[in-house]
Amino acid sequence: MNITQQIDNTEYQKWLKIAFWLSMVTIFYNMLEGIVSTYFGMEDETLALFGFGIDSFVEVISGIGIAHMVFRMRRQQNVGKDRFEKQALKITGFSFYLLAVGILSSSVLTIISGGQPETTRVGIIISVLSILTMYALVHYKIKAGKKLNSSPIISDANCTKTCLYLSVLLLASSALYELFHIPYIDAIGAMGIAFFALKEGKEAFDKAKGKDCCGDSCSA
Repeated sequence: MNITQQIDNTEYQKWLKIAFWLSMVTIFYNMLEGIVSTYFGMEDETLALFGFGIDSFVEVISGIGIAHMVFRMRRQQNVGKDRFEKQALKITGFSFYLLAVGILSSSVLTIISGGQPETTRVGIIISVLSILTMYALVHYKIKAGKKLNSSPIISDANCTKTCLYLSVLLLASSALYELFHIPYIDAIGAMGIAFFALKEGKEAFDKAKGKDCCGDSCSA
């Protein structure tokens, strides 16, 4: 191996470590976000925040699959999805579908019963923190994916963009209710989260079939 190849391998290993730690941050941040969001979602009776929290827990499963893949890449370059990762994606997809059905049902019942949140202040705080965190993760995941020439990591970055959009949706619904007390805006925000959950579920199943798919792009 010549000097250039050694430098390239050193750079490759460096970005693999970065990609691995990005996946760890994704996992632990989503776990914390899920715990806080579901607790205050129930406490303040805000369906949008509660649904956002459950979505965060599902994202943890997907994050574990990516972390497992990056760990294998440290031993062998350009690996494909193994049985563990495909199974994690299938569980993720099923969980997203289940989440979407639950949120839509709860939203309809909330609108029929006329239920309203006590406050959505926590939703505003969590969504702002999430927007900042997800934006940074998207930026560095894309950079790592390009450095490693890894379409799965770039695809994961695009999926993190969906989390960013969800955070913006939560911020909008929470802020509108807190400022103007618009009726049913929390339930409508929850329906928006259900829509994204359906989309994420389909993408998870597509990725389990061997497609790198997130956002508007999908390739075998």
